[in-house]
Amino acid sequence: MSDPNTPSEPRPEQNAPTPPPYSPPNAAPPAGEQQNPYAAPQQNPYAQPEQPYGAAPAYGYQQQGPKTNTLAIVSLVASLSSLILGITSIVGIITGHIALNQIKKTGENGRGLALGGLIAGYVLTALGILAVILLAVFWGFLIQEGFNEGYYESY
Repeated sequence: MSDPNTPSEPRPEQNAPTPPPYSPPNAAPPAGEQQNPYAAPQQNPYAQPEQPYGAAPAYGYQQQGPKTNTLAIVSLVASLSSLILGITSIVGIITGHIALNQIKKTGENGRGLALGGLIAGYVLTALGILAVILLAVFWGFLIQEGFNEGYYESY
């Protein structure tokens, strides 16, 4: 008696089974056959992913829209750094004007940054000039009072 779980030897009179005819992936099953809803879709593992003609590969960084003008960023940073460094607001004003001109010609982003750099640059430059004038007046007042009180005597 033979075991029913072991494969039997093929007999020479049996022909090898013929493979089913080719059907494209995701095709509807022939009429009368039921489709298994839980079966994985059959796909060709060697097929290339479909892309429209002329499309770029889908890897790497893809930039969205126009870029931000670099001088606009420099303008804002230079203007705000004048709070610490003092004189860089002039650089912010110059680069802000150049950035606005470039943005107008090229259509880049960054108009708000350039305007912010210009406004901050002008305001901080005006405050710096006002501070220098007030400091000069204060020192002049102190020196004048010192001469009037006689604290400075020549020998």
